[in-house]
Amino acid sequence: MSLADRFVAFAEAGNQQRLVLQSGAVLQGWIMEITEDSLLISTGAGETGKDNWVQLSEIDLSSLAYWDTRLQSWQSFTLPPG
Repeated sequence: MSLADRFVAFAEAGNQQRLVLQSGAVLQGWIMEITEDSLLISTGAGETGKDNWVQLSEIDLSSLAYWDTRLQSWQSFTLPPG
C-alpha cells in the first residue's frame, strides 16, 4: 500500500484532521485531495479559509490526529502499515 493510499484512511477518520509539518507548522482542517506525493488540506472557515498543498514527505507522521465527534476530542492516528 502506497503512502498516499495510507493517507486516505487518515482523511476518512473523524470530522477534521490535524497534522504537524517538519517545520513545526500545525495545520488543522479537512483533507480535500490526495495525490501520490502530496495532499490538499483546507484550513480555516468560510471567507478566511485557505487551501494548502503539502508534500507527504513534509508531514511528521507521529503528529497525525483527527477530531472524533462521538468523543468530542482529538484522537491520535497511526497510518496503517505499508
